[in-house]
Amino acid sequence: MKAMVLDESGDISSSPLSWREVPDPEPRLGEVRVKVHCCACCRTDLHVIEGDLSPHKRPIIVGHQVVGTVDRLGPECRLLKVGQRVGIAWLRKTCGHCEFCRTGKENLCEQSLYTGYDGDGGYAERAVVPEEYAYAIPDAFDDVHAAPLLCAGIIGYRSLKRSQLPQGGRLAMYGFGSSAHIVLQIAISRGCEVFVVTRGDSHRQLAREMGATWVGDDVRSMPKKTHSGIMFAPAGELVPGALAQLEKGGTLALAGIYMSQIPPLDYQTTLFYEKNLRSVTANTREDGHELLAEAASISLRPHVSTYALPDANRALQDLKSDRINGTAVLVL
Repeated sequence: MKAMVLDESGDISSSPLSWREVPDPEPRLGEVRVKVHCCACCRTDLHVIEGDLSPHKRPIIVGHQVVGTVDRLGPECRLLKVGQRVGIAWLRKTCGHCEFCRTGKENLCEQSLYTGYDGDGGYAERAVVPEEYAYAIPDAFDDVHAAPLLCAGIIGYRSLKRSQLPQGGRLAMYGFGSSAHIVLQIAISRGCEVFVVTRGDSHRQLAREMGATWVGDDVRSMPKKTHSGIMFAPAGELVPGALAQLEKGGTLALAGIYMSQIPPLDYQTTLFYEKNLRSVTANTREDGHELLAEAASISLRPHVSTYALPDANRALQDLKSDRINGTAVLVL
């Protein structure tokens, strides 16, 4: 099969992914092989490629927002069928028996493995995944619009849960990329007001078009304090201002797998009055199933820009430079 392969970490400007022939993967016990139709790009792909996350496997095929059809079953597969449309997401495998797995917190499993990081992902013509970690894709979505839901959607959904946004409350979002534009649609459908802080002109315009209550490039200009906030931008320097903008008892969720250094926090102005600062670590499969069901029920529609799979370096360069509104999706 053909795939975009990363041999060594490097800045995406150097086009470190190479398009070449590699052996077809074979599904092992409990795994299925998926013929890939498309794979969305994620900032986590950039963190893997550029070495912000320590390398776990080299060479590696990145990509963890995969949509395709099952074309081969490994031994003892009983849940999925050949020809079934499925999605592959970031969480690839957990141990299933530790304290975290037993209590609904499998995203914290210390033996967890991840697609496009510990095992090859979806920037390829085929990919394998344990069948218990594949998602059935609702008929409400075509392949290209389903792909962003498998990480941007799922992580955004978990971040929304972690932010403890009350029904009809006010939500601030910092950064307006792939996850944020999905969360905005969910929050509005729940009767909430959404305030967006983002530096890109095109991102601000999209947020306005999608129904944000207020859009700006400086948190200090926000007209009201909010009950909840989600930090999508991996910019630790924004955290103190976001905390200061919360109502008493409010919660700020940090959505990124990577975050630059957070400055010292002044207790009185940022954390007093029982404000909460919460991180987000991966997701559970339950998050994924809940997100797909709610997205289908509200006719959620991700904004996408499509690229051919061999153009993955260019797509990621555009992502890093904030030239994409919504999500880049690599199509075969």
